[in-house]
Amino acid sequence: MKKIYLLLSFLSLTLTLSAQKEMRLWQGGESTRISLSDAQTITYGNNGSTVTIAGTTYQTSAIDSIVIIPRVTVTYDGSSASVSIPASVQSDITATVDGAYVTITNNNVSNEVDFVLCGQSSDGSFTYNGSYKATMVLNDLTLTSQRGAALDIQCGKRIAIVLEDGTTNTLSDYAQGSQKGCLYCKGHIELEGGGTLNVSGNLTHAIKSKEYMQLKKSTGTINILQAVGDAIHVGQFYQQNGGTVNITSTTQSDGIQVEILTLDDDITPDPDKEFNGQLFVRGGKINIEVAQEDCKALKSDSLITISGGSFVITASGNGSRGMQTDGNMIIGEEDNATSITIAATGAPCTNEDHEDDPHRCMGMKIDGNLTVNAGTITVTNTGSKSRGIRCGTYTKNGGTVSANIKKG
Repeated sequence: MKKIYLLLSFLSLTLTLSAQKEMRLWQGGESTRISLSDAQTITYGNNGSTVTIAGTTYQTSAIDSIVIIPRVTVTYDGSSASVSIPASVQSDITATVDGAYVTITNNNVSNEVDFVLCGQSSDGSFTYNGSYKATMVLNDLTLTSQRGAALDIQCGKRIAIVLEDGTTNTLSDYAQGSQKGCLYCKGHIELEGGGTLNVSGNLTHAIKSKEYMQLKKSTGTINILQAVGDAIHVGQFYQQNGGTVNITSTTQSDGIQVEILTLDDDITPDPDKEFNGQLFVRGGKINIEVAQEDCKALKSDSLITISGGSFVITASGNGSRGMQTDGNMIIGEEDNATSITIAATGAPCTNEDHEDDPHRCMGMKIDGNLTVNAGTITVTNTGSKSRGIRCGTYTKNGGTVSANIKKG
């Protein structure tokens, strides 16, 4: 009961707080975001065993914690931008605005802050400097940078990117810049929210995360409209629990590439990075066409684990691959139903680097072992000398596999 009374007192206090804050309610490791402007009515039931906030009823005993998060709002309006910083964090956060180019520096190292980005500019960007985890909320944001990245997050910690439900957010970067991606994060990205994100990488990668990238179950749709480099380039690991990723044939390199992070010698894998080089798909949809030579729709330096999700992949470039890993691949349905459809329609690679031994277009190329425990896998190869699946060894414990498989 002590927990209940403390919770009720805390919730009552929130009614007096500024609308420039957000309530985050945690249950079982997952959080629910509630704007305080929506939480002005809080009712209690069953002698305090339930609480109703913004129309949703929660069991008090199931609530782990409630945190009030300050919100900084950046509003773009054509050639200009404005920044609103709550008084409670003004001593820690500074903003520099040059036209519609906004740079935020956050010196807070103990409390999280949300940054809400909204509006539009065809000549602007957002740069974030900080050393503590933060959340970027994209709320109908349209940004085209004429200097570098559209979103440049120079923070090595966890960065949550929230696509507000029902919004469309579009990012495009500068083709003559020096940035590593249109959306770049020095740390790790966790995507959530049911909105849409459109990204064009006009210099190199569309999205680049130096460390891991995770799509949560609530994630909406990510459309990579163009990428001169990889559509999505990730260090450490990539994990997709939900959402839809669409990568068009205009991508000039790989679709989703995961690389092993190494130590300073650039050879030894960093032992502190868990799941280093791995790719996990547990749900959601992935639709990719790779039309360029010697490119891969999904590429991992290590293990690929698929335990749910829908994949529709076309490898139409010469020497291209639908999925490729330097390690093993395990396919099952532990989290959701798994459906994989890959068409290898390209011919052998004609790049000069491979003219002595032009490699084939393949649906899947697995240097290690392929294990299928469940799911429906269909791989067709109609391109000249193309191949369905090539792997080291093949173990089928369940599922349905329709493909030409070459082992060894």
